[in-house]
Amino acid sequence: MIAVLAKLAGQDSSRAISQWARLRQQDLSQLFQMQRQTMPHFSTWSRVLGHAVSPEELEQVMSQFFQPQQPRKRPKRGSIQVCLDGKTLRGTIPAGQSQGVHLMAAYLPSQGVVLMQMEVGEKTNEITVAPKIVQTLDLRGVVVTGDAMQAQRKLSAQIVEAHGDYVWTAKDNQPELREEIALLFAPPTDFQQATTVNKGHGRLEKRTITVSSLLAGYSTFPYVAQVYQVESWAKLTGGRSQHEIRYGLTSLPTAVASPDRLLELVRGQWQIENGLHYRRDRTLQEDHSQLRMGQAPHVLAMLNNIVVGLMARQGKTNLAEARREFAYHLERALVA
Repeated sequence: MIAVLAKLAGQDSSRAISQWARLRQQDLSQLFQMQRQTMPHFSTWSRVLGHAVSPEELEQVMSQFFQPQQPRKRPKRGSIQVCLDGKTLRGTIPAGQSQGVHLMAAYLPSQGVVLMQMEVGEKTNEITVAPKIVQTLDLRGVVVTGDAMQAQRKLSAQIVEAHGDYVWTAKDNQPELREEIALLFAPPTDFQQATTVNKGHGRLEKRTITVSSLLAGYSTFPYVAQVYQVESWAKLTGGRSQHEIRYGLTSLPTAVASPDRLLELVRGQWQIENGLHYRRDRTLQEDHSQLRMGQAPHVLAMLNNIVVGLMARQGKTNLAEARREFAYHLERALVA
């Protein structure tokens, strides 16, 4: 709890957390009714974060705290989006090497909270960790979205058989699947479409999604109900332009997910980048941390997830501004 308060007040590294706690040791000792009015040394913080805290147990507590209460009535199919994605903590990559601590998270963009996060071991990858994360979630009414790496048959079947749905991107890691979808959209068609136009941050973007259910019952991919093509155009500052075509598939039928809804879900996957990873990198300085002792990188990442989730609960959209406020008014952080 002291570390969470320090994070809310703008302290990002374990050394900064330690110094902040020692400067506020009288207030913190009274707050937590501690017998001794002293705070641990920096080296103790490193040992505790690295070896004394179980990431698995802390993840379970976080998941229970942030998991939304399911209504008594079963939620509408496909009404809740959960994004899957992984992130490497660049500060943990040793000099001369390319691999560091890699964490995979299940993110609830509508509430800005991480429901579960697991470490991807050096000898494995996200494909083996994703089913373990999904297994911890209540998938009633949930549609799980992810990038092309998650477009795996076993994971897709697991999600649907647990009363959820999926929306995946199909790329060259699944060449036959991608080609099967691309061929469907190759000739001129009169399939259903939806288009969005967005302007901001010096970009003018237009996206058109074309969907079809013709592969349902024909494709061997588990439970596929629709496939889609997203064609995007972007006009950037300086007159430069970008054009991209992406393909994907979903278990959501047309009656549940219209082209507009499907495009919303496809775009929603990017919220884990903007709402979580970007904030952890830039505002919370996660990749600058050089602490590599034991489980400490994973634990510090979880503290960052807690901060992002608590801020979202309070409706704080500017994380840096909110942390400056909490640094001055610590009592406001206590009700976050």
